[in-house]
Amino acid sequence: MDKKKQRWHAKKRKVAKRLFPLFAPLIFSPMAAPISSSAAKTKTKKTTKETVSNYKIMQFDQVAYSLYNEMGLGQTGLKYEVFSKALTGYYNMKHEGRLSGKPVLTMVDFTKSSTQKRLWVVDVEKKELLHHTYVAHGRNSGEEFAENFSNDNKSYMSSIGFYVTQNTYHGKHGLSLKLEGVDEGFNTNALERCIVIHGAEYASPKFIDQAGRLGRSLGCPALPMEEHEDIINTVVGETAMYVHAKSDDYTSHYLDHATAMAEIVNENPNNTLPPNTDVSS
Repeated sequence: MDKKKQRWHAKKRKVAKRLFPLFAPLIFSPMAAPISSSAAKTKTKKTTKETVSNYKIMQFDQVAYSLYNEMGLGQTGLKYEVFSKALTGYYNMKHEGRLSGKPVLTMVDFTKSSTQKRLWVVDVEKKELLHHTYVAHGRNSGEEFAENFSNDNKSYMSSIGFYVTQNTYHGKHGLSLKLEGVDEGFNTNALERCIVIHGAEYASPKFIDQAGRLGRSLGCPALPMEEHEDIINTVVGETAMYVHAKSDDYTSHYLDHATAMAEIVNENPNNTLPPNTDVSS
């Protein structure tokens, strides 16, 4: 081999040595396997399911937002997020057969100060706001704001989530209403804990003037004495109630938009839904 060829081969080996560290990971790492047809089908199914789910949410939002506006709930301080979740649960519980024929929905927003009116009762069919007033939270849930919640007996905290109202009785607070919690892990001990709607002197504007906040209960949603009987008589008998709070842990199978839409369509065979609401799929 002449000197010219020797120099060429030497130069080639030197270049190869410099490039080897760069390409070694590609050479010795396993190659990515091509996507199998079954994996592609699974991905397609997942994408389709997500698309349908998003569409159902959009459908439901059209109905809920129309109702929210028609009742003027925004002007009363009720956040759309709270109303939307409450309405979703209302239709889910109705679909499950948990509710009576009374189209009444009660909402409590514990993200608000106890110095504000944070309980609403609406008639979903008549599209009317029936009651809007103060409501107390449990003594161990917080001072002015309810920040801690529990399903445990003797916790003296409020419990969040969906409830179904039961029957009334007369106790130490006068006329009172039993509540059945239906969100496992969040409020299902309500009956055992005697969590009820009742009246209380400390749930009044007068108490707020004196203490700078409402008084607190042992976990019950206590109402002003001058209003509690009317509200109890309105919501008694297997109607829906939703207690909202800021909680990253809260989940509920009653927040299913597809089921809610199915129930809405079932209730509206003549398509008496808000304009431009497509319920064809």
